[in-house]
Amino acid sequence: MKLQSSHQNRKQAGIWLRELREKAGLTQLELARRLRFKYYAFVSQVETGVSRVPTEKMEDWAIALGVSPSGFARRLTSFYEPELHRLLYEAKPRGSTRSRAAE
Repeated sequence: MKLQSSHQNRKQAGIWLRELREKAGLTQLELARRLRFKYYAFVSQVETGVSRVPTEKMEDWAIALGVSPSGFARRLTSFYEPELHRLLYEAKPRGSTRSRAAE
């Protein structure tokens, strides 16, 4: 299984975020205002995959977009940190020879 690059993952996250924003009926400027940003450029950068939503701001973004903060953070984690997402949320562990003593 080949892992995608972090830039490709950020681009996919950006597409998903743009879809959420559009579904909420917001422009980039309106979302930026809800998030109390001075400029909307950061929203654009996130949606194009140049930047990512900071972990400490995920709840604010979710609320601004009208979605569950928990589900929002989980989905973004699947894009930004796919291995962490797998460890936290996927039921089947990848074949591992490590003992449970490491836990």
